[in-house]
Amino acid sequence: MIVLFDSPWLHGALLGLVVSVSLLTVTAAGLLYERKFAGRLQNRPGPTEVGPWGLLQPVADGLKLFQKEQIVPAAAQRFLFLLAPLLVVVAALAGAAVIPWSAELMVADLHMGVLWALAMASLMPLPVWIAGWSSNNKYALLGAMRTVAQGISYEVPLLLTALVPIILTGSFRMGDIVAAQADLRWFALWPPGPGAVAFVLFLLTALAESNRIPFDIPEAESELVAGVTVEYTGMNFGMFYLAEYVHSLVASAIAAALFLGGWDMGPLGSGLHWMLLKTLLLWAVIFWIRWTLLRFRSDQLMELCWRWLVPLGLGLVLFTATWKVFA
Repeated sequence: MIVLFDSPWLHGALLGLVVSVSLLTVTAAGLLYERKFAGRLQNRPGPTEVGPWGLLQPVADGLKLFQKEQIVPAAAQRFLFLLAPLLVVVAALAGAAVIPWSAELMVADLHMGVLWALAMASLMPLPVWIAGWSSNNKYALLGAMRTVAQGISYEVPLLLTALVPIILTGSFRMGDIVAAQADLRWFALWPPGPGAVAFVLFLLTALAESNRIPFDIPEAESELVAGVTVEYTGMNFGMFYLAEYVHSLVASAIAAALFLGGWDMGPLGSGLHWMLLKTLLLWAVIFWIRWTLLRFRSDQLMELCWRWLVPLGLGLVLFTATWKVFA
């Protein structure tokens, strides 16, 4: 593991800053990629006007949001209203602290790394609820209530599927889970069948955690006028959507580490580039799903979780534990 300073606090602070800036930079590039990708799916060019081939469109979007007036409703709880957008971005970035980007590069090699990452993901509904309540707007409050209901519900199958690699490895440390998948013995392919189901289920529940289509019920523009963001303007508005993209990117990295071998690629070697490639490919799949499927209704969303995904997750945990003991 790379150690920048003898002090773990200084090491964590500097490396965490580097990882956070890198994630935000990749997220900005991902915004452009998604718009280009969506354009291709819909037979249009996407952004082309700002910079060569439209490459500076994310910069223009950011500058536009920063120039917009920051409006706080007169009846809103001002302090909480302004604090919520910051908290939602911090919660999205915090999960990246334990991701092993390579054998040497990680911010914190915690022995409970998987629990840390999932705990940070579970915090996402809290600042969204704060935003909805502090806005003093019924549409924002309903959007916040939907977010809490969706987040708490889908955390259950998310945790169950994350238990599959934990049980197979016997460790909560992310680095140990990656090392256990050496020589292409990925948990997405092993045990045969259930491993792939666990991987797909983890990716779907991570989508629901980050409110991405088809799980973006909390926004529901046709019903709630954009949910919790209805009273936000400028960059405060943009930070909620930035957090969604960061969260989906971090979830892709966690899925790559838990199920796709992380930085290891067997006979092809290992390194940071393999981890980044797997993460970005999974992120592209998320974009593909977002621009292909339609939004679920609220009742369909909850039925899918509690009637199908939770029992399936319990079955996967039971099978994995049995496999671990008797295989």
